[in-house]
Amino acid sequence: MKHVALFIILLGLWLLLTLNLRTANMLAGITAALVTTLFFGRYFVTGIRKFLEPMRYLWLLVFLVIFIWECLKANFDVAYRVIHPKMPIRPGIIKVKLDLKSDFAKVMLANSITMTPGTLSVDLIGDILYVHWIYVRTSDPEKYSEFITSKFEKYIKRIFD
Repeated sequence: MKHVALFIILLGLWLLLTLNLRTANMLAGITAALVTTLFFGRYFVTGIRKFLEPMRYLWLLVFLVIFIWECLKANFDVAYRVIHPKMPIRPGIIKVKLDLKSDFAKVMLANSITMTPGTLSVDLIGDILYVHWIYVRTSDPEKYSEFITSKFEKYIKRIFD
């Protein structure tokens, strides 16, 4: 069943990327999706039912809007720190306890944090994520955990957990 789901997802992505329903394009998409499914199908996630829940896609859209907004804000923040004559930075590595269960969700959160300017996920060990932060605002673990992960974690939990 998971191979069929992977094939359908890959063919759908092919069609979305090419926006072409001609016979030659469909055959190329079917071939690419079939070959990819045959070689990499065993690595696909096991919980297929998650892909069939429409609310997860709604939360994905909400997450994308919030992620883009947070990236824009972080870009301006980093630009301010670069342009400012005194270079107001207080870099540090912080330890954040995650509330996510699946490894895939943890990696998605770590990648989202890394793609946000001013932060970089350094290591992920179990439920602990180490993040390099350009300006550590507080030494209170609850406050900096909330500042770094709360915007993304609650949505990623609804999408992937």
